[in-house]
Amino acid sequence: MAISLKDVARQAGVSVKTVSNVVNGYRHVTPETRLKVQRVIDELGYRPNLTARHLRKGRTGMIALAVPELHNPYFAELADAVIEYAAGLDYIVLLDHTGGRRDQEVLFAQGFRARVIDGLILSPIELENEDLLARGGDAPLVLLGEREYDAPYDHVAIDNVAAARTAASHLVDIGRRRIAFIGARHGRARATAHLRLRGWREVMTENGLPTGEELVAVTDGYTREDGAQAVARLLDSGARPDAVFCYNDLIAVGAMRTLAERGLRVPDDVAVIGFDDIEESRYGATTLTTIAPHKRAVARAATDALLERLAGDREIDPRRLQPGFALVTRESTVGRPS
Repeated sequence: MAISLKDVARQAGVSVKTVSNVVNGYRHVTPETRLKVQRVIDELGYRPNLTARHLRKGRTGMIALAVPELHNPYFAELADAVIEYAAGLDYIVLLDHTGGRRDQEVLFAQGFRARVIDGLILSPIELENEDLLARGGDAPLVLLGEREYDAPYDHVAIDNVAAARTAASHLVDIGRRRIAFIGARHGRARATAHLRLRGWREVMTENGLPTGEELVAVTDGYTREDGAQAVARLLDSGARPDAVFCYNDLIAVGAMRTLAERGLRVPDDVAVIGFDDIEESRYGATTLTTIAPHKRAVARAATDALLERLAGDREIDPRRLQPGFALVTRESTVGRPS
């Protein structure tokens, strides 16, 4: 038989309202009373009915997270962080992926699942500004990622130019002079790849190092295969870089595979740095130096922003929230410790 608020109140010798205040974390309860009620809650194994709580507020208790792809470890790890953080706030996260397709991103932005979710965190790739301006409905929306929009929604993204500058500067600091960039893309000057390419180019120029197109490898995607093929093209062209800055860790893993197959040592012959700090970067035969976005900070910022809007803070101007990042140095640039 389920334990009720009345059962807790009866055994603790307090009112049902007091128990409710403790369960909901309200401040106007004395520390002594809070401790006494919490002990009874623990003893009886009381668990609040979260569904009823949300329904009383006219909500479902569910939010959605839509990312471009789930087979990319970065998005899988980010989703895990959002789900864990939201659970601590009594919210369930419905997870979905868009495939990076505009039609799917528009579908989600325009209110797909609107009847079962209270709000949406969306990481778009192809979505356009006019898609957001045409958005209807009252469900709050928070955007993730580096595409910039002139639309009235909170946006969470790290500073990709600064992060790329950090990566490129690290390679310069360890003495590398022919540093290639792998993972450039065509179109959309403000897309993530362009921002990271810009940071790389700024550092190279400041240090009088080459930035010619022979050192820039365009890829169709951001997979291990893309990285392996891009490095093969660089080597076959005669570019011969002594370091490569990869758009993400998956590209870097593929790049290191090709370098090994060509008889080049990492980092002795070619240093490699990635971006994202996925779990795989820590456990390869050669561990990967990488830029680590603070994924849990991204998850917190996005979820908090969504729930603040849901709570009624909708008159606040749209915010640009910028969690931090860190350079994590490993064997692919500094070698193994002696």
